[in-house]
Amino acid sequence: MSSLVQSVDWLAIAPPTIAAVAALVVLVADLFVSEARKPLLGRLSVAGLAVATLMLLPLLDADRSTFCLVGDEGVCSYTADRFTLVIQFLVLGGALLAALLSVTALKDEGKRLPEGEYWFLFLSSAAGAALLPASRDLATLVVALEVASLPAFALVGLRHGDRKSSEAALKFFLSSVTATAVSLLGVSFVYAATGTLHLTLVAERVQHVDGQLHTLTQTGVVLTLVGFAFKSAAAPFHFWVPDTYVGAPLPVAAYLSVIGKVVGFSGLVLVTVVALPSYADVWGPALAALAALTMTVGNVGALGQQATRAYSAVRLLAWSSVGQAGYLLVPIAAAAYSRDAEGSIGSTVAYALMYGAVNLGAFAVAALVGRAHRLNRVADYRGLYASNPLTALLLGFFLLCLAGLPPGVIGLFAKVTVFSAAVDAGLGWLAVVMAVNVVIALVYYLRWTALLFRAPEGEPVKHRLTVPLTAALALTGVLGIALSGAPQLVLRFTGTGLF
Repeated sequence: MSSLVQSVDWLAIAPPTIAAVAALVVLVADLFVSEARKPLLGRLSVAGLAVATLMLLPLLDADRSTFCLVGDEGVCSYTADRFTLVIQFLVLGGALLAALLSVTALKDEGKRLPEGEYWFLFLSSAAGAALLPASRDLATLVVALEVASLPAFALVGLRHGDRKSSEAALKFFLSSVTATAVSLLGVSFVYAATGTLHLTLVAERVQHVDGQLHTLTQTGVVLTLVGFAFKSAAAPFHFWVPDTYVGAPLPVAAYLSVIGKVVGFSGLVLVTVVALPSYADVWGPALAALAALTMTVGNVGALGQQATRAYSAVRLLAWSSVGQAGYLLVPIAAAAYSRDAEGSIGSTVAYALMYGAVNLGAFAVAALVGRAHRLNRVADYRGLYASNPLTALLLGFFLLCLAGLPPGVIGLFAKVTVFSAAVDAGLGWLAVVMAVNVVIALVYYLRWTALLFRAPEGEPVKHRLTVPLTAALALTGVLGIALSGAPQLVLRFTGTGLF
């Protein structure tokens, strides 16, 4: 049996390690900090995430790997290549923005959200999410997935005395545990057929599997996809999303909408394109069908929310995130048919970066409006321009980016990139389904945008900005506007190193 090299590349593993260490520091500090000084834990957490994000910069020069098999430096359990770094930037940067929203939310919620427990769970989940894209064996992949997921269950149900929050956490937990069990069964089938957990070795050995082992491997591929499809909120495994987002504290919903989704998609990429490229005839059509179903269910569901005037902005964003998940699946499916699989994966990562920035920006505005309107209905945004013109313009910009309309050039660019990936791979039917869904999505995005500039009913409500909320809005706004000015930088930054 091969053993692991004992030397560790500490610089390579620094980003997730710093997030994990910050979680432990917060947990211990919570024992000694008085109630009046609990907000210090939030500042410490924000600082820890900022440092973890900055530690990605020294890793940009070259690929680095650690925990490798003796005598084979190409078979490693942790690899910090371009794909890993871009996803880690999205995870840690997104977690930092969600943490800024959390600082204000914890202050407004008072004792309903215990700060020490909240920040420990939040940082632990972020550490697991940052570890996952670097995982290059199935064991590390599953462990990272659960480290990212388990604290999220508790975060959803952490609000004391809130029945809706508890129900959302229970639904999230039961659904996720079932999906995890299914994916673990799939991983065990793949291991039984290949005798290894390392992704590169699985890719080599699975080509020589035949007979009954071939059927076992095919079953393992399908079961593994089901588990990651749940984490990605792909239909028909999306049913937990609307209730979970509405029941969770708003910063947690924002976190799940981006970081939770990215975790699922990066796992899908590693399992399919890296470990099982020779089974593209199995996972390619499955992911294409999932993409078409997911974007259709998400957009039709979002459109259906407008049947009542009292529909929730967070629920609408939840259904929107399901639709966006369908677009993210398209290039991964295209990688099964394309000669340029790396380019297809780059399209998914580019779209994820756009989606992460503007969706977190939309949630930041929702957090601001939610401070004055507890129900946070879409109707509460009517006349936002009259009271907070800059905030209304930013939300309008974010919604237009999600819709793929100018001046949200980065949204349009990302959708064209995904559309091109489908066409280049010969998936013309999927490109047509995507085009139809983009038109459907325009209806609810434009209705919400138009509402911002209508005359308010009664006196305009002046929404109070806090420093953390201002920082979150500024960061997402600057990033969205800058990328709209130079969208080609996104593809240049997201060039993957998986092959």
